[in-house]
Amino acid sequence: MHTLLVTHPAGLNHVTPPGHPERPDRLRALDRIFEQEKFTHLIRDLAPLGAREDIIRVHPGDFVDAMGEASPKDGLVRIDSDTVLSPGSWEAALRAVGGACYAVDEVLEGKVQNAFVAMRPPGHHCETRKPMGFCLLNQVAIAARHAQAKFGLGRVAIVDFDVHHGNGTQDIFWADDSVLYCSTHEMPLYPGTGAVSETGDANTIVNAPLRSGDDGAVFKEAMETRILPRISAFSPDLILISAGFDAHIRDPLASLRLVDTDFGWVTRRLMEVADATCQGRVVSVLEGGYDLEGLASSAAAHVCALMHG
Repeated sequence: MHTLLVTHPAGLNHVTPPGHPERPDRLRALDRIFEQEKFTHLIRDLAPLGAREDIIRVHPGDFVDAMGEASPKDGLVRIDSDTVLSPGSWEAALRAVGGACYAVDEVLEGKVQNAFVAMRPPGHHCETRKPMGFCLLNQVAIAARHAQAKFGLGRVAIVDFDVHHGNGTQDIFWADDSVLYCSTHEMPLYPGTGAVSETGDANTIVNAPLRSGDDGAVFKEAMETRILPRISAFSPDLILISAGFDAHIRDPLASLRLVDTDFGWVTRRLMEVADATCQGRVVSVLEGGYDLEGLASSAAAHVCALMHG
C-alpha cells in the first residue's frame, strides 16, 4: 500500500497581495521538496474540481454561489483584511476541496493506505457562511461529510495541529456527535477561539491550547495526554489531519518552537492510532505554514512518516 500525493497547478493561481504570507510560493516550495529521490514512490494525482453536492453538505448553496460570483475577472477582491479573491482563487479553492474528497475516495476504496493533499488556500478557519483567515472553503470539513455520505462512515476524527485554532471546523461540527475535532494551537493567537472549555454540544470538541514559546516536548505531552486518548476512545472509521506547519520555530506568524521531527513524530503516532481503530486510513490536508524552508522540511517529515509508517 502506498501514499498518495494530490496537487494541482491551479493552486498557484490563487494570487494574494505582495507581502501576504499565504502565497503561491508555498506550493512551489512543496513541489521542490517532493522532487527529492526519497519521494520517488509517492503516487501522484491531480486534484479534480470539487463537486457542488459535496460542498453544500457544509456550506449553504447561496453562500457558495455568492463566493463564485464574487470572484473577479481581474485584480483582487478583499473579503476581509486577510482574505482575498483573485481570478484564479475560486478554481484553486474548488480543487482543494476536490483533492481532499478524491483522497478520501482513494483511501476508503483501498487503493492507497493514506494521502497528503498539497493544495491552497487553506480551509480550517472558514465557518459555515464565513470565509476568513486566508480560507475560502473548509475542505477538511467537506471531506469528512463526503466520507460519511458516500461511504456511510459512522465516525470521523479530525486532528488539527496548525498553530492557529480551526474555528471554522469547530463551528461546523459543534453539535455533531459523529465527528471528533481535536486541536493543538497557540493561545492567545488568531482567531481567539480554542479554549479548553470549548467542548461542543456533544462533547466531541477537544482543545489543547499551547503557550507562546512552547516546544516539541509540550506539544507531545498535549497530544499524548489530551488528544490521542480521545481519538482512541472515539474509535473513528477515518482520521483526517488539518496539517498546518506554522507551529515550526521558523514561522513568522506565531511563537511555538516545533521542529521537523515533531511533525514526523505526531504523524507516526496518529498512524498508530489509525492502525488500531480504522485500518490505518489517514487523509492529511495542508493548512498553514508560512516560512518556506520550515514548511518544506516539516511537510517532508510528515509525508516521509506517512510513506514509511
